[in-house]
Amino acid sequence: MITTIVIRAEHQFLNASTTIQVDPKDPKKKRSTKMLCQVTAPEEKRKIIGDTFINISKELIAQLDLDPEHVFLGQGTLRPDLIESASHLASSNADAIKTHHNDTELVRLLRAKGRVIEPLKDFHKDEVRILGRDLGLPEDIVSRHPFPGPGLAIRVICANEPYMEKDFSETCVLVKVIVSYAASLERQHPLIGRIQRATSEEEQKFLIKIGEQYKLTSTLLPIRSVGVQGDCRTYSYVVALSSNEEPTNWHDMARLAKTIPRICHNINRVCWVFGKQVQYQVNEITPTTLTPQVLSILREADSRAQTILHETPYHKKISQMPVILIPIHFDRDVVLRQPQPSCQYSIVLRTFVTEDFMTGVPVTINDQVPATVFHKIVDSILDVPAISRVLYDLTPKPPGTTEWE
Repeated sequence: MITTIVIRAEHQFLNASTTIQVDPKDPKKKRSTKMLCQVTAPEEKRKIIGDTFINISKELIAQLDLDPEHVFLGQGTLRPDLIESASHLASSNADAIKTHHNDTELVRLLRAKGRVIEPLKDFHKDEVRILGRDLGLPEDIVSRHPFPGPGLAIRVICANEPYMEKDFSETCVLVKVIVSYAASLERQHPLIGRIQRATSEEEQKFLIKIGEQYKLTSTLLPIRSVGVQGDCRTYSYVVALSSNEEPTNWHDMARLAKTIPRICHNINRVCWVFGKQVQYQVNEITPTTLTPQVLSILREADSRAQTILHETPYHKKISQMPVILIPIHFDRDVVLRQPQPSCQYSIVLRTFVTEDFMTGVPVTINDQVPATVFHKIVDSILDVPAISRVLYDLTPKPPGTTEWE
């Protein structure tokens, strides 16, 4: 007799707190797993979710009085999961980009015992879709937008304090020089040489055009997101661009989003801020962990965004649209007007177009999806309590990964 167990552990993640035996041959080799609502580090969050997944499966096996040695774990593991988790099944010397919940230490122990069945582990997402069509599965299932195994937990950027290293102030200035390159050239700003050494003559002409055509403001955010630069994992700053007038040519913004991380290697992502120009530098964050309240805010924002998108025919042009909550409260003049602590959040729309999900680009607004669709999404999200602003992720992959964590 074959018993199938479907594990849905999402409600138990927040309160998961256990001690994990990571080596059955060495009783002393253990790792403590904290409660998910107590941590902020992305890797720690992912490992907790992975450990909880395995622990709940063990509990169910015990409840059903099954012999663990005769129970197999079936997973929809794909090749990118193994590559990004630096599994030896994919590469012997890969750099870990992020640990997937289906490739944690406990999963690897089960896999070594031959108790994990992963029929898709040699395939990428696009190849799995081809298989699905060949098997005659309904198109709405085959072409459905992927959703991360860890759920919305990895779409909340958690932090207890702002991320501001020694390079924060200099990076703030450097990005401002980049977006106002024409004026900076006239003033012979000291950082001009640094930009010129990192760019070609054609790219410098492009930056001059950007500086003359758009009145952009850059705001370096004191948070980090995961990215990939030079096949290695990076975990660094996000820059937000804004203006009182929306771009007439979003291709320019897309190209600028490629250029900035090439000059500033400590920047992973470039975003556009919808609405009026951001006036005040953001130096604080709203302390954020995975509490039910925070998750409910993101759940509501995500539902509104996805519902509006799927009411249009344009959702078929987008491979995936993660909706991310970041602990940023914009428009606070802490010196004169708002001395109270940062207490709101912002939402990021991460549209993604790709064939294989290993590389890809964001949707070019107006070319693939009309700006009016995004304006409708933004207006709806801003009605959610505690939301300060809505941003649009302009970053291709690489340097930005599909997800922010």
